[in-house]
Amino acid sequence: MLARATSGRYAGGRHGTVNGIRMKPKIPARSLGKRTIVIGNSGSGKSTLARQLSERLSVPVIDLDTLHWETAGYGLKRDEKVAACMAAKAASEERWVIEGVYGWLAAVAAPRATALIWLDLSWSECRAGLIERGPRRGADADAFAALLAWGEAYWSRSTSSSHEGHRRMFEAFASPKLKLQSRGEIDAFLARM
Repeated sequence: MLARATSGRYAGGRHGTVNGIRMKPKIPARSLGKRTIVIGNSGSGKSTLARQLSERLSVPVIDLDTLHWETAGYGLKRDEKVAACMAAKAASEERWVIEGVYGWLAAVAAPRATALIWLDLSWSECRAGLIERGPRRGADADAFAALLAWGEAYWSRSTSSSHEGHRRMFEAFASPKLKLQSRGEIDAFLARM
């Protein structure tokens, strides 16, 4: 992996297929090893991908949920100015993977990011991911139902934390970027690193 990281080869390899998925190289491995943002809908696999990148690249992970919410759980939003300051402080570090759905917080880190990965999965894949992992951070059945409804509305919202908001962020991002649209593409990307 170090040879690839220093040689400038692309993560995802050269054009080819892995498990029948055609991979298009977009992100030089050396960019991934510095400061990577992972965005996508709830249940798309952001946390899992960020954790795997963290382990492979020996970089810390910052979960935007921990900046957006007052406590480790859900329910009480942190003051937006405070959350933005926390995101800026995290982004000032030399190496990281920042992951989350909150486009407005990811945008704070974007100027320092060396790579962006958008997990643009279908609702059926995101829903399956949410159901498989179940409620997190102390969420009860009502909070989990609200999360499912919020995730399903990803395509109809117009905020920075929506499909449209993530598309705009992805298109505006000038450094190396990659859009993965299925669990198979995510697995193939990781297999080629």
